[in-house]
Amino acid sequence: MRKLKGSYFSRMPQRIGRRDFLKRTTLLSVSAFGMGGLITRSASALTKGRGANDRLLLGCIGTGSMGTGNLRDFLRFEQVRVVAVCDVDKVHRENAQNLVNGYYEDKDCRGYNDFREMLEKEDLDLVSIALPDHWHAIPAILAAQKGLDIYAEKPLALTIPQGRAMVDAVNRHGVIWQTGSWQRSQNNFLKASELVRNGRIGMITRVEVGLPTGPRCEPQPVMPVPEGFDYDMWLGPAPFEPYTEKRCHWNFRWILDYSGGQLTDWAAHHCDIANWGMGTEYTGPVEVIPLFADFPRDGLWNAAVDYHFECKYLPGASPVAPKGFVMSVSNKHRGGVTFFGDEGRIWVDRGGFETVPASLKDSEILDSEIHLYKSEDHKGNFLDCVRTRQETITPIEPAHRAITIAHLGNIAMQLGRPVRWDPQTENILDDSEAQRKLDRSMRAPWRLY
Repeated sequence: MRKLKGSYFSRMPQRIGRRDFLKRTTLLSVSAFGMGGLITRSASALTKGRGANDRLLLGCIGTGSMGTGNLRDFLRFEQVRVVAVCDVDKVHRENAQNLVNGYYEDKDCRGYNDFREMLEKEDLDLVSIALPDHWHAIPAILAAQKGLDIYAEKPLALTIPQGRAMVDAVNRHGVIWQTGSWQRSQNNFLKASELVRNGRIGMITRVEVGLPTGPRCEPQPVMPVPEGFDYDMWLGPAPFEPYTEKRCHWNFRWILDYSGGQLTDWAAHHCDIANWGMGTEYTGPVEVIPLFADFPRDGLWNAAVDYHFECKYLPGASPVAPKGFVMSVSNKHRGGVTFFGDEGRIWVDRGGFETVPASLKDSEILDSEIHLYKSEDHKGNFLDCVRTRQETITPIEPAHRAITIAHLGNIAMQLGRPVRWDPQTENILDDSEAQRKLDRSMRAPWRLY
């Protein structure tokens, strides 16, 4: 592997070089011959007559809790102008419009119920996507096809094939992607991962990923759809179910039609950090073994409450685990990520960072050692990369690989048996029933574009 000043990637140098070469070549062609049709809109401001110092025009798809939080963050950047918001809930949509208009002291922010209309009508450079998991793939792919750079919430997708379709669209259209897995932009996660990657606790044999316990919910009555809430659009490609309040908005994540519970909600953060430290962000396990799972049989919410599975990685999958290693994922482990080496141990979470031996925590990463990509502002990193056309700190392929672990865990636990996985072809081996569980059908007329 190659060391880069300020960053370290297992497979990214070749990809970055090729994409930069294509963009620079295209820009030269446009400059020399005026052939504007050759360049995609991924070079956003330059292709629309805006200069390098002009504001980037942003549209926000999804303005619930996370969507509004991201919207507030983008408002603080002078180089961005939020021009449109989209949400199927009129209350959320109008609140977001009022927030934007109040910040800019005008009434120019436009509101949409349907993201397709917004993408068609607005002259955008960027989109922020914060929707339930079952709605991640379609708008992301459409935005990529329009050459828009994308900041999108985790987990990447509802299924592994949907995630791969998103990766392919982003790469095909050359757009910049930042996943909302912001832990990579925090110093404790960076330091822990660098210590592991530099062999400071020796060769790794085991990684434990501790995630939260899932909630339960008793059966719920059918309720009238609230005025101003486009419930059919909210369901979108998911199977039809009658409306009840605890199905929607924040609670979607506890229902398997729309998400994967605490497992997928948090694996997108902590399995990502495990991969970052182990250098496995472009590969995956070869076997996933379920140990226990409690999927509620009664009530509205049916995602796993308690869960534990282990993932086996082959020798050579990680540069710091030459004999292979096991990644264990459970709500019974200590929250965060714990790396076990033959010379020590490192634990990291949002609230702390511990090492054994203790002196390791304050040791310095030498100039001659591996330095991972550093970011101190997650959305700022995204905007910097929009300008430079470099990959972000949480690009789409590592996000896909991180949530693949959780999806495979859910499949193995639902079936109650191990599944063998090929991380190159992304197929489950010798188990047709498990293979069919990789993807979900979409309710008509929705499909991946």
